[in-house]
Amino acid sequence: MTGFLTLFHKEILRFRKVMLQTVGAPILTALLYLLIFSHVLEAHVQVYPGVSYTAFLMPGLIMMSVLQNAFANGSSSLIQSKISGNIVFFLLAPLSYLEFFLAYLFAAMVRGLVVGLGVAVVGAFFTELRIEHPLWILAFALASSAVFGCVGIIAGIWAEKFDQLAGVQNFAIVPLTFLSGVFYSIHSLPAFWQAVSHYNPVFYMIDGFRYGFFGVSDVDPWHALAVVLPCLAVLAGATLHLLGAGYKLRH
Repeated sequence: MTGFLTLFHKEILRFRKVMLQTVGAPILTALLYLLIFSHVLEAHVQVYPGVSYTAFLMPGLIMMSVLQNAFANGSSSLIQSKISGNIVFFLLAPLSYLEFFLAYLFAAMVRGLVVGLGVAVVGAFFTELRIEHPLWILAFALASSAVFGCVGIIAGIWAEKFDQLAGVQNFAIVPLTFLSGVFYSIHSLPAFWQAVSHYNPVFYMIDGFRYGFFGVSDVDPWHALAVVLPCLAVLAGATLHLLGAGYKLRH
């Protein structure tokens, strides 16, 4: 396990070295969303009985921050290593593909969860968050960060330039997270868009995570978990296959 632990430690040090950028900036962004949306909609919107709009918004912002930063960690690390050329040292080291994958995945999850925890701590100064089912919160936080950690690794393997990676972020990750119920309940949408939302896996991540706080959700949490876990299995298998094949890594 020495190789795995060393690579995992290296990845943690990489984002910890610039925590103002990798942790502080995402927390500030989430705080700005919270202040703007809560100020505009707090007095006009109540999604669940007895739950203020600001409280409803917080779990969505936390999960959105977790997902985006889990993706960013794995993808940015791999593209930097490929462009600088030091990826060869990881490929030549006596590391199995599983160790390589798990080191990058766990580091991505750690960054996502750290940012999410930071958003929760800052948000606690603005609203009171109930915690009805802590195990559901933990389950969806871990599974969802792992899903986007896998997506980040796949994007980092595929991309050859930073603008390609930015394209994935801007045209896939951001729309999926913004259109997943972070700022609203899908029951407020027309029937067609409600149906479309059910094809967005991020909706299930956020809805299940929100259930852990309030005990109410748009879909049953078991149903949501039954969507998230197969996504994780498929993406983990795809990532391991790409690493084993050396796709865009062995030049």
